Amino acid sequence: MNRTYQVAGHRFMLWGDKLCKAVEGIAGFRPFESQDGEVLFAFMEDTAVPVMGNVEYTFGYEDVRGFFGRTVKGFMLKLEPSGGDALYLWCTDGGNEVRICGNLSARLYRFALWVGYGLMTLPYGTIAVHSSCIVYRDRAVLFLGESGTGKSTHTRLWREHVEGAFLLNDDSPVLRVEDDVVRVYGSPWSGKTPCYRQECYKLEACVRLSQAPYNRITRLSVLQAYGAVHPSCPPEFAYDNGLYDHVSRCVDKLLQAVPFYHLACLPDREAARLACRTIFKDTI
Repeated sequence: MNRTYQVAGHRFMLWGDKLCKAVEGIAGFRPFESQDGEVLFAFMEDTAVPVMGNVEYTFGYEDVRGFFGRTVKGFMLKLEPSGGDALYLWCTDGGNEVRICGNLSARLYRFALWVGYGLMTLPYGTIAVHSSCIVYRDRAVLFLGESGTGKSTHTRLWREHVEGAFLLNDDSPVLRVEDDVVRVYGSPWSGKTPCYRQECYKLEACVRLSQAPYNRITRLSVLQAYGAVHPSCPPEFAYDNGLYDHVSRCVDKLLQAVPFYHLACLPDREAARLACRTIFKDTI
């Protein structure tokens, strides 16, 4: 059994009964199913787990400990839940196969697919950005910020108070640079808000959010813009020179392509309308 998906124009396959059955329990992948055709890479079952010789990054979420690093031949991810079996994902440098073994529970498998997709597509000018993405007038705007900043609240305010605005993705939209044009794609990874749109829009602007007792928006310099977007790029890829070279190229193109703003704001109607007026020169 195999299943084929397409995200941000990149077609990939899940190969094997276990991987295909497990993805059925993950919300969000169905809209991205694709017809059979040439694939860029494939996820495959395996049992011969290699040794992670160099741990480059450790992290945690919920009760899961995560480890990302190098094997002799490539990259590896280990997700270890408290009191449960681990999930292992690994790939070979320059290869087109991502191997998976172990615990395929939805919360581990979803994250592993995100990392594997990122590893395989990063060399093609593609990167997932931690953000909430609104679409207005057929253009996308990314709202950046740490967890708890109010990204989802702000994009909800756009939907409620800016006619025609809608959500593309609420956690991990995918950016792809093609011919110096930056486009934003929906993805199967959307956090707490289920929003899985197989759609694509040209990026209009990026906005870094912070909470404040007032509403004020300012244009950022290139250096400030870099500081605004860098924390929203996949942290797993920041500790390897080869991976980070690809991240840097994507970010450089992004900084050249669109304006960046900082919005210090209240969680209210005027914050959304202020951002819309500034970005789109609307008179709302």
